[in-house]
Parts: sequence; C-alpha cells; structure tokens
Amino acid sequence: MNAKSEQRTAIVVGAGVGGVATAARLAKAGFDVIVFERNDFTGGRCSLLHHEGYRFDQGPSLLLLPGLFRETFEDLGSSLEAAGVRLMKCEPNYNIWFDDGESFELSTDVARMKLEVEKWEGKDGFERYLAFLQEAHRHYEISVAQVLKRNFTWLFSMARPSFLRHLFPLHPFESIYSRASKYFWTERLRRVFTFGSMYMGMSPFDAPGTYSLLQYTELAEGIWYPKGGFHSVVDALVNIGERLGVRYRLSTSVASVKLDDSGRRATGVVLENGEIVLADVVIINADLVYAYNNLLPESSYGRSLEKRSSSCSSISFYWAMDRRIPELTTHNIFLAKHYRESFDDIFKQQLIPAEPSFYVNVPSRIDSTAAPHGKDSIVVLVPVGHLLDDRQGIGRKGLAVDSKQDWEAMVAKARHTVFSTIEARTGARDLQGALVKEIVNTPQSWKNVFNLDKGAILGLSHSFFNVLSFRPKTKHPSIDRLHFVGASAHPGTGVPIVLAGAKITSEQVLENFGLAKPWAEKKTKNGKGEVKEIDRVHVLPLLSNVHIAALVLFMMLAIFVYQR
Repeated sequence: MNAKSEQRTAIVVGAGVGGVATAARLAKAGFDVIVFERNDFTGGRCSLLHHEGYRFDQGPSLLLLPGLFRETFEDLGSSLEAAGVRLMKCEPNYNIWFDDGESFELSTDVARMKLEVEKWEGKDGFERYLAFLQEAHRHYEISVAQVLKRNFTWLFSMARPSFLRHLFPLHPFESIYSRASKYFWTERLRRVFTFGSMYMGMSPFDAPGTYSLLQYTELAEGIWYPKGGFHSVVDALVNIGERLGVRYRLSTSVASVKLDDSGRRATGVVLENGEIVLADVVIINADLVYAYNNLLPESSYGRSLEKRSSSCSSISFYWAMDRRIPELTTHNIFLAKHYRESFDDIFKQQLIPAEPSFYVNVPSRIDSTAAPHGKDSIVVLVPVGHLLDDRQGIGRKGLAVDSKQDWEAMVAKARHTVFSTIEARTGARDLQGALVKEIVNTPQSWKNVFNLDKGAILGLSHSFFNVLSFRPKTKHPSIDRLHFVGASAHPGTGVPIVLAGAKITSEQVLENFGLAKPWAEKKTKNGKGEVKEIDRVHVLPLLSNVHIAALVLFMMLAIFVYQR
C-alpha cells in the first residue's frame, strides 16, 4: 500500500456492513485503509436488486435497534441525517396472518396493542403483556450494555462480575417460547410474540429467552425503513469512509491471507490474480467459516467450525407486480398451522416444511421510490434448512436440502404455496397474474454469491454454546494482527449487532497498536458536559417518614403484647 511511512495500514477483506463500518472507524483513527470485495457492489447481503424501476432489498428490509445505528454515525463525526439517511417509521409493525383466517396487528401504539391483546386474552392478558415487555426490556438493556458493547476474548470473560450477576436474568437456558408462555396463555399470542427468532435464524423452541429483546425493540422503539432501501445506510458509511481516505477495490477476490515466515502474524493478502498487498493488520469481513477454511492454512479449529450448528437458509423471491396489492402492508408474517413442526422441519431435519411460515415485505408501501407509480415491489422470504453435504442428505425422510436437490422443483413448490396462502388468508386475487418479473435466491445462490458456509444466511447459530465466549473471537487465537468482524464473529448476526461488532473489533485493533479511540469521549444528556439540577437523579428513600413512624408503632405494640 502506498502510504506515509509513519501511518499504520489496514486491509479489510469484504465490504459487508461490518467491513465498511470497520474501515471507516480505522480510517478515523488514522489508518490508511483499503477494502477488497469480490462482488461489484458493497453491502454483502445488505444490497439491492433492480428491475426496470423496481427496487428490492436483497437481505435486511427492516431496521431495528436504531440507537446502534446512531452511535456508529456519531462515532464517525456525523449522524444519520447528516449522512443523508432518512428513516421512515413502519406502522403497524406487522400484520400477522393465521391459517384460520384471523390476523393480529403488532404496533408500537399501546392503545392498539391493548385492544389486540385483550381480544384474545382479556383484561388480565394486557397486564401480562406489560410484564412481558418489562422482562424483554431487561433483556434488551443488559444485552446492549454487557454483550453488544463488550468483548469476550476468552472463556473467563463470562466470569466477570459485571456480566455474571446478569446471566440468569437474561434467561439464556430457557427458550423464547417457554418464556413467552409464562405471559401469554393462548397458543395464538405465544406465536405472535416468538416468531421473531427467525431473525436470528433459529427456532423459537431453541432460541435462548434472551432474544425477546428483538420483540422489545420492535414494540418500544419501532420498525424503521431507510428511504431508498437498506443499502442507503451502507452507502452512507462508504461515503464517510472514503472522505476519511478509505479506498475500495470491488470485483477483486482475495485468495489467501499472507503470513510471515513463522505463520503466526498476518502481513497482508494475496489476490486471486497473484498480486500481494501488504498491511500492518488484516480484518476479515468475509463469512468467517469460509475464511478459516479457504483464506487461512488448514487447521483443526477451521474444520470444527464447519461442524457447528448454523442458522437457516432461505428461498427468497423478489417480485415486480404490475399493480398494487392493497391487502398487504409493509411487513407481513404468515404463520404455519403446525407451528412447532414447521420449525423442526427446518432446524432439526434441514427440510423445507410442507407448510412453511414466511415473511412478506412490500417496500413500495412505505417508500414510493421502490416501484413505478401504481405498482408494487414484493420480497418474500421462506426459511428453509441450510445446505447439507451428500452424505448427510442420504436416508433422510421428507424434502432434504442437499446438493442433489431439485431446486427448480422446490422453488416452484414454494412459489405456489406463497401465492395460495396469501390469497386464501388476505383475500388478494390473481397474484401470479400480476407478476411481471421474478428474481430468486436459494441456499445454493446465497453460498455461491456471498461464500456463505452451507448457504446459511445468518451465519453460525445463536444457541448458548455458540455465543459469548463460545462464539468465534474477533481476533485469531494464534495469528497476530488478524481480526474478524461479521455475523459469525462476536457479538453475532443482524445489521445493528454487526455494527456493534465493528466497534468492538476496531477498538481491539487500536488497543493492540496502543492507539487512542477517537470516539471514546461521550457527552452527557444535554450535550454540554453538565447536568442541570432539574435533570439530576434523586433516589427516594426505601421508607418514608410515615412508613418509619408506622413501623416503630407496630414494633412497640408487638413488644407490649409480647410482655403481657
């Protein structure tokens, strides 16, 4: 890299969300940064597809935990607004459609939620809903402070007192479904408040109870959509990085990470064309399991990662419609009649359920720029099992997802199921007749385009023994100056979580070089370095004077009675 001799240099492999955020952070800290990306676009799965005026989000389509997005931009000396990102609030959050023709509207509107919950579980049901939110609030606040903003560099990181005292209140050893069942007494509402585990690529019957934080952020902070598509967030980070000096080389594949003669220190990368690019530190944003087994020397740890449980994959449809479909809102969930069985098919048998639950997004409902006037763009995500090798696929019952699978037939079956389900439950008519263009992603295409191990769209699973100190580290355990950021590294998957991970990884790099964090200083509430008297927190005593007087009288009476 052509850089001043005194300037530290960094290479980032992959221009996904984690890669572009890390690149911008290191550039702000004074590094000369270059990013290599095998595709001709940035963002990885957080990218766009286009067709004659129609726009589709290829991956994420709803923005959660907005505070983590704001923090990223503020740390870089900007803001979402200043960077040109306009967030639009989705209301309602979702329409959830059941097989019996009923629906449920999830909303940040408390009055609306009161009506919806009491419709199925009565007055006591709403009180239990508020108690559920209270628990989910604790999960959210503890997780952000103790997990998303902390690194877990070794096993005993979990033993630090600040985390350990919060472990059991996070309910990591109970499933989301079992925790929700304590508050919701009908199967309908248990499903309403647990389907969100799909965002972690997990079954609600296996996902730790901690992840009710996802329902909390949706209900307390709302679901947002960036105007112009989710990639506008990536574009903004790329632009900030480029202003700070980051260089991007797209359509440039990295063949391997270059190590020194001892094999214990990263010194750069070797490109597929044979070019060698040197740097002081290398950060890998490519799929972590792929990187360990393709960009680094063969190792037992790399092989063990391939055996770990992974998240699900998906068949994703991107439909250009020649008219609006008014029966659909921005976000729609269609839940299978046999809820548990459908998740077991995906996550235990690696099958495509005969009757899947699926998600339908209509970006043109909230952002008119997503489709031509009077028409709709629709994205459908059907969760399916991840890819299996030939040996694993043999002998399984049902529709196995292996390399011999007839994907064309499977896609046709999924398409038919989605069309018929939407029409039967919402009253929409002739959806297939309104379809003018279809783009499809399958587990195989997710793997081929983005190097995703097994085509798992959300990386490694988030079971208890795949998170915290058990999750792959942000620094290679034996190779110095080699770091990782992305869905399969700590702290985990999802755009806001990966942004938090980018901060953790960047700070670890800076610490290793003995450099200061340019975003370390935080402002107080009023932003002026002081707290007004009216804003000071005043903790009331546990007992008031009245309570103390009553307690004294009670004790005197008790003594009097005892002495008699």
